[in-house]
Amino acid sequence: MHFISQELEDYIEQHSEKEPVLLEALNKETYQKILLPRMLSGHFQGRVLSMLSKLIRPLHILEIGTFTGYSALCLCEGMRDNGTLHTIDIKEELVDFQRKHFNKSQWGKQIHQYLGEAVTIIATLDLKFDLVFIDADKENYLNYFELILPKMNKGGIILSDNVLWSGKVLETLNPKDTSTRILVDYNKLLANDPRVETVLLPIRDGLTVSRVL
Repeated sequence: MHFISQELEDYIEQHSEKEPVLLEALNKETYQKILLPRMLSGHFQGRVLSMLSKLIRPLHILEIGTFTGYSALCLCEGMRDNGTLHTIDIKEELVDFQRKHFNKSQWGKQIHQYLGEAVTIIATLDLKFDLVFIDADKENYLNYFELILPKMNKGGIILSDNVLWSGKVLETLNPKDTSTRILVDYNKLLANDPRVETVLLPIRDGLTVSRVL
């Protein structure tokens, strides 16, 4: 769903920071070789993720949902020199693709990949995070939030993607549509939970920024 016209979207990209060469190549190869390439964050949202990370200057970053690694590399741009990024995905066929592009960046050795169910893997991570990006299966958003909150530093930021879900959050709910139901509940939780303060941004399919209190 386009919340604004394509012309305005193009104008926004043209007047935002340019896409780095490495990410431009990753973007292109994703569209050439990978199914559902629109899952990739892309130029504008990638620059938003980069800017937020640069403002936060995180030491440890957690990403739930790697896809082809584009958003991970954007988040690394603001990471401290001695920082780490931990990224989880369930698709084994993407691991080598991700690693190839990670190793082309300056952060290759600082990016740690995990393959499997995020709800299981998160519990094993003995770290405190300054920045988390949730962009995986929507049915588990509530579970991810409760799992990561105790692992967040005070003042840390949780970013949640696809929270507008192509506008379905405004439509009459289909009882069989679990993803939309969970996202509606998730958005309500973030808006009212006293443990965080939240702003929902109409960027692409909706990006929520929640600060841990």
